[in-house]
Amino acid sequence: MERLWSFNFVRACLANFLLFFAFYLLIPVFPLYLIDTFGATKSTIGIVLSSYTIAALLIRPFSGFVLDMAQRKPLYLTAFFVFVMSFVSYPLALTIGMFMVFRILHGFAFGFVTTAGNSLVVDILPASRRGEGLGFFGVANNLAMVVGPMTGLLMQSRIGYPAIFYTAIASGLAGFVFAVSIKVQKIEIVRENVPLALDRFFLMKGIQAGITLMLIGIPYGMFITYLAVYGKELGIQTDLGFFFSLLAVGLIGSRLFSGKMVDRGKLTNAIEYGLLISVAGMILLASLQRLMPVWPAFAEILFLIIPVILGIGYGLTFPAYNTLFMNLAPHNRRATASSTFMTSWDTGVGAGLVLGGSLGDTEGGLALAFGVGGLLIVFSYVLFHTIAGPHFKTNKLR
Repeated sequence: MERLWSFNFVRACLANFLLFFAFYLLIPVFPLYLIDTFGATKSTIGIVLSSYTIAALLIRPFSGFVLDMAQRKPLYLTAFFVFVMSFVSYPLALTIGMFMVFRILHGFAFGFVTTAGNSLVVDILPASRRGEGLGFFGVANNLAMVVGPMTGLLMQSRIGYPAIFYTAIASGLAGFVFAVSIKVQKIEIVRENVPLALDRFFLMKGIQAGITLMLIGIPYGMFITYLAVYGKELGIQTDLGFFFSLLAVGLIGSRLFSGKMVDRGKLTNAIEYGLLISVAGMILLASLQRLMPVWPAFAEILFLIIPVILGIGYGLTFPAYNTLFMNLAPHNRRATASSTFMTSWDTGVGAGLVLGGSLGDTEGGLALAFGVGGLLIVFSYVLFHTIAGPHFKTNKLR
């Protein structure tokens, strides 16, 4: 069996962890920061924060095209450095409009660096262990999800916002050092003498799967952003940062076997199982609003079970989807496949930020938003089982 844990792969995982730690450090803090600093409503928060995801979404097709036409590492390092330096801008924002502009610019950098990083790690992974490798590469994100939100909320309550921004910069710079040390063989650039068309920017064979991935990104964007606000509204006594720790426990635990499922030919099974588990988690999350007034002790216990369920569900689906897109693309279109995969996800997460904020301001509140999210995952399952899954089996290249 080919070796998975090379020094290169370890360095790539560490760089990925530190980048996403900086990212997740601020995810649950930003809604509170906008409320405290600018007096923003939930709807406004959704619009402002979704601008980051929309910017990442817009840059991904272009980044995929560029990364397939050049050596990936120099572009990866450039985008990584710009991403880190963008954290400096947030404390300088004097108005919510200025904050949104900085958020958009940061989103462009994030969209490029994550597309480049995902493409780069595929280049250094042995093909026979790609599903397992991408699963562990994703574990770096999940570990960041444990430490990042928990650290951010802890720092926000004790030492304030400026220290959080400085910590994000320091984490990003440390990740940049590891990124520089990754050794990548030069790849052969295949320049096709064909006119520019849509399929140069999107992996058209991945559109069906992309739609189903987008649908499950919507509820993810909802709960990852508004969980802290939801917990405070319900009066949850448990440390809200603990939710993210348990979410990551589920994500990491499921990825320990989901990658092997994928490499053994059970990719579509992993996605379908994950979707069904995620539905249960979202429905239970929505139910907390009704349970808390009449059965608070049980609601508190359920609050600790739900993130594990959601973590297992998304932990099964995410690396499987990543491998699905890579297996639909030839070698010289890997960055485009990575871009399409992440564009689909970003579209869903961005829509989740806006939809969650809009529904959160209605009478039904965030419980309604999470309930709608559960229904969207059901719809995604139906589409994947009937259309996207069979399409993948017919068109996969490996």
